[in-house]
Amino acid sequence: MTEFEQLIALAFHAEKVAGRRLAIKESIPEEQALKKILENVAGNVSVAQLLASRQTQVKANLDRLAIRRQKKFSERALKSAQNQMPVGTWLAWFDGSARPNPGRCGIGAILKGPNGEQVEICRDIGYGDSSDAEYSALIATLEMAVQIRVISLIVYGDSKVVIDDVNHNVGVVSNLIEHRVRAQFLMDQLHTVRLCWIPRRKNAQADVLSQRASR
Repeated sequence: MTEFEQLIALAFHAEKVAGRRLAIKESIPEEQALKKILENVAGNVSVAQLLASRQTQVKANLDRLAIRRQKKFSERALKSAQNQMPVGTWLAWFDGSARPNPGRCGIGAILKGPNGEQVEICRDIGYGDSSDAEYSALIATLEMAVQIRVISLIVYGDSKVVIDDVNHNVGVVSNLIEHRVRAQFLMDQLHTVRLCWIPRRKNAQADVLSQRASR
């Protein structure tokens, strides 16, 4: 890259425009005019130092862009791999409610098979808080899956506390450890199982069952 090409590459748009105008005004080469503009911009440092600083910033921006692209690529690859569940996979949705919180708890769940099978759970589980109810709903779902000998299962729920606790062993709530151990034991009985968080609006059927049970 020639010196002028480097100047063009690292100069800002406004500086290039100013350089062209100065070249026309003073009848001097555009390279010389652009150097003058950059000297004014550089102030107490040299043009070379100014350009080196900009080159470093450009490299940093490119590195950040590459990292973002790699992250997106990895996320897409992971999502694609996760979506490739075995033929015959069952789908399940679970929800738990407490009225008030803590209070009387109800759990609801729906399991749907690949051939149109459907199993519903609607159960009053007594006193507890919303996390107890959510975890109990997940456990009841997994117990049912084991009971009816489901091989592959995707489970959806709207409780980030429960989903994150099971998937990442975050252990943010100490009194949920026993629930987590039970859930993970049941998951180990299945050949393939995946837990996914969904917003509450997409969990309406399980929510209706849990609300009905808590009443």
